[in-house]
Amino acid sequence: MKKATILIVDDEISNIEIINAILEDRYEICFATSGTQAIEVMRELQPDLVLLDVLMPGMDGFDVCRRVKNDPDLVDIPIIFTTGLGDTADEMKGLSLGAIDYVTKPIQPAILKARVSNHIELKNLRDQLAELAVTDALTGLKNRRHLERTLSSEFARLGRSEEWLSVIMLDIDFFKQFNDTYGHPAGDRCIAMIAATLKRVVQRASDTTARYGGEEFACILPNMPPEEAELIAQEIRHQVHTLNIPHVRSQAQPYVTVSIGVASARCTQDLSPEMWVSQADLQLYRSKAAGRDRISTTEFSADAYRKATGTHG
Repeated sequence: MKKATILIVDDEISNIEIINAILEDRYEICFATSGTQAIEVMRELQPDLVLLDVLMPGMDGFDVCRRVKNDPDLVDIPIIFTTGLGDTADEMKGLSLGAIDYVTKPIQPAILKARVSNHIELKNLRDQLAELAVTDALTGLKNRRHLERTLSSEFARLGRSEEWLSVIMLDIDFFKQFNDTYGHPAGDRCIAMIAATLKRVVQRASDTTARYGGEEFACILPNMPPEEAELIAQEIRHQVHTLNIPHVRSQAQPYVTVSIGVASARCTQDLSPEMWVSQADLQLYRSKAAGRDRISTTEFSADAYRKATGTHG
């Protein structure tokens, strides 16, 4: 089991060495000697817990905590203040800023170990609950809520350098007829098999695959231009064919097929994340209208989007 990572933040190296000696046998330890460095390390490593000194030159512990809790990328990292102040008002200030606990100096090894252990366990439980909240129970894929959040964050990230972003939407063809013919348990197995196919095909760590709803799925493909996204879509379609799931009432093939829509664009300021889903969904509709079991693609811009949807501004 992977060790939890703890960031020790203190401008006194001797304090870091003391805490490290107490915790290093159970945790991965990293450290920072200033508030600015601490935030940089948090961004890079996303530690499981931060032991943060209150009194530091420049940006003190209170300032660090305030910035962390106002940053959506860091807000969930738990912070324990380490301080020699022993002042109730300071303790209340730290807790009101979002810290979860206080440990006073000089450090008592047994107390530090117990408090760190308790808070790591609580964080693990929170992480598990958070994962369940964004995971589809039937397929193990992410759910629509997670996909929409990821699309927004990827759009913001890729927009800094106007990189490509592609979105694939796909739908199981004539799925209602499949359920009516074979029953809902068979329908669930079919959905799970399609999901497993997506996991095999869409494999980059940066990609996100989700069950968008019912028999519909979506994939977010950062840094992927349209020609590469179309190849992914072709492989998905091919792999679904090779499953050879019987579907006697399909008007496309005697086995289960999918219709696919692909939308690609560079992340520019005149676009919005929702446009990718809208455009991919439009292409999916075109695939269905053209007979299903096919792929439709678009490379769009803000002007093309407004023309297609009849919107202005």
